[in-house]
Order: sequence, then structure tokens, then C-alpha cells
Amino acid sequence: MRDLTCREVVDFLMDYLDGALNAEQRREFEAHLAECDDCVVYMSQYEQTVALGKAAFDRPDEPAGEHVPAKLVEAILAARRKSR
Repeated sequence: MRDLTCREVVDFLMDYLDGALNAEQRREFEAHLAECDDCVVYMSQYEQTVALGKAAFDRPDEPAGEHVPAKLVEAILAARRKSR
């Protein structure tokens, strides 16, 4: 068995979540999930992370809001100024 790259893992999991796997791949993966509690937990956390990431970009042009620490905003602005 060869090692998978991070990109291959992410691409596969995103295809699974998006319903883009072919029927055989989906069946085989779901058969594994039916037997592996660790993978079910990982997939649940991964799905939540993806959902939160997508929600963060629902309105990308609106101000970030008060939930972003002021020091983080300052660091981002300083880094952007240096790269120009």
C-alpha cells in the first residue's frame, strides 16, 4: 500500500461529501465507515470543519466582525503592507 498525499485525502473526502464518488467507491467507503468508529468520528469532524469554512465565506466582503481579535487584524494588515 502506498502513502496518500494530503491533497488526495482532501480530494477524496470532498468528493464523498459532495456526492461526487462513483457508486462503487461510495459503497466501499461507506462499508468501511459502518465498521470503523474512529473514521466516523473523523468524518463528522471533517464535515463540520468544511461547513464552518464555507459559512465563513457566505459574505466575504463584509467586515470580519468583533469575533476576530484586534491583534490578529493588526498582524494581517501589517503582513499585507510588507508584501506590497
